[in-house]
Amino acid sequence: MRSPLPRARAMLTRLETGRIVVLSVLLGLLVGGLCILLRSLLGWLLPLGTWLTGFAPPGTPGDGGLLMAFGDLLPWGLLFLPFLGALYTWLVPAEPGAPFSQLVRGYHNRGQWPDLAGQVRALAGTLLGQATGLLVGRDSAFVMVGQLGTRLLGQATQLDNVEFRTLMLAGAAAGLGTVLHAPLAAAVLIAEVLYRRFEFEFEVLMPCVLASVAAYAVYGVFYGFGPLLSVPAVQVPALSQTPAFFLVALGVTLAGWLLLRACRLIPAAWTDGWLRPLFGGLFGLLTAAVALWSTPSLLGDGMGWWQLGLSGFLGTEATGMGLWRWLLLALGARIAFGGGVFPSLAAGGLLGVGLGQLLSVDPSLAGLIGAVSFLTVTLNVPVGATLLAMAWGGDATLPVALVAAGLAHFLSGESGIVPGQVRSRAVSPLHLGTGLAVLPDTVRFIPPRRAAASAVPFDVPADSLADLPGGAEAALASPNERELYRRAVPRSWDGTKLHLLALPPGVEVVGIVRDGAVRIPRPELRLTADDELVFLARPDAYAALEGVLRLPGA
Repeated sequence: MRSPLPRARAMLTRLETGRIVVLSVLLGLLVGGLCILLRSLLGWLLPLGTWLTGFAPPGTPGDGGLLMAFGDLLPWGLLFLPFLGALYTWLVPAEPGAPFSQLVRGYHNRGQWPDLAGQVRALAGTLLGQATGLLVGRDSAFVMVGQLGTRLLGQATQLDNVEFRTLMLAGAAAGLGTVLHAPLAAAVLIAEVLYRRFEFEFEVLMPCVLASVAAYAVYGVFYGFGPLLSVPAVQVPALSQTPAFFLVALGVTLAGWLLLRACRLIPAAWTDGWLRPLFGGLFGLLTAAVALWSTPSLLGDGMGWWQLGLSGFLGTEATGMGLWRWLLLALGARIAFGGGVFPSLAAGGLLGVGLGQLLSVDPSLAGLIGAVSFLTVTLNVPVGATLLAMAWGGDATLPVALVAAGLAHFLSGESGIVPGQVRSRAVSPLHLGTGLAVLPDTVRFIPPRRAAASAVPFDVPADSLADLPGGAEAALASPNERELYRRAVPRSWDGTKLHLLALPPGVEVVGIVRDGAVRIPRPELRLTADDELVFLARPDAYAALEGVLRLPGA
């Protein structure tokens, strides 16, 4: 869609490029250091979880894990899982939800993220669930650390509303890039996960890329720059094998589509109310029961088991492991279990490996296709999923991964397991302006009208106001009770002509305060950093203007 703005600088959400570049890089460096501390903390917590359950799932090469599982399950240790599941759901409330849900909801609600205490609680809950083997992906903790890093940067640097909202996404991309060992894919995924439909916030993508690359540069100095997963050399499939890989993508896409329907069978009123901790306890009990009497592979986020499948150590039993994880996702997604990237990758990847073994095709490529398809369906991120497969499997995976992601997105529709996603930018509260700030549909210059001196809530000479064009009574004759406001020229308007300004409905520029006098606003008048603007607006319209334009001194 072509922008109605005649000049890019007239956009109300315009980012000042030089400043946002510096802030994004600084944020990435900060988050990279915080992720180093987080990984050290996980290195201390995970052995405690192993001591509790008596079992250690396999890890991934990029995370320093061993490609093996060891230990025997301790029944008395598994009895703690119901209590830990209830505690997790108490720490991570239904609204605004787990780290990914907080990120998406906060962005669309114009930066209404939980306070610091709420985000620290969510981080504690994700660490607890991940350390004890519940279906909480390790990526969730790193995403939350990225958001906390933005808050720390905001304490050192004064950030306006637009910068804070954008950098909150960039911080999450930085944290996700470190844990995925794929900074570009993480940046695209964060920009893409905001919407169910194939749509991007391009003004968000650049800060996410910068922050993610900078964070991975710091993180990699300590923990290396190798890929997260070790994937055998993948070749472009022969033409005779193409139908088999197409069936793998189709089967995993169907499993993801059914998962989204199954997630909604439990009424939201049950999982969002006082019964929520009870459901969390039941989820922990189910995990313990299946791990004890069926397969211990349910413990953990499953990435290590998927690594074993990609390496060829799993046969058709990978299908069963993927189905068990499918069941846990279906029952737990509504109560914040499995709402991140890793659980979807592991479930889809294991299903892909199992189907690949059944069809006698390369399990590595089949596992990557399954992961791409499942992640595309559950999180609505076809481009991010494709880039992840290419980062881990090499450039040869790009053709089949792109086809699998496109097929999955086309067939699955516009659903997802991340609460807060909206269908498109057009219906986002941030851009739609329902109850909050409003973006104008067009750029226009409204001829100013004179306001009565008695309506001025600041010290402006009455004789200066008398020089404004129009009738004095006409300015306040509206039944909406408009008032006058005086504010300094925002940085993004410095040097802009008046007729290029984008104003929400109900806001007019009726005067320019320059050198102590109020001047008549001429369409061709250029604003300077020392000017002050006199607005005539309804209180609600002016509140929207302040929120969007980042006016200082509000």
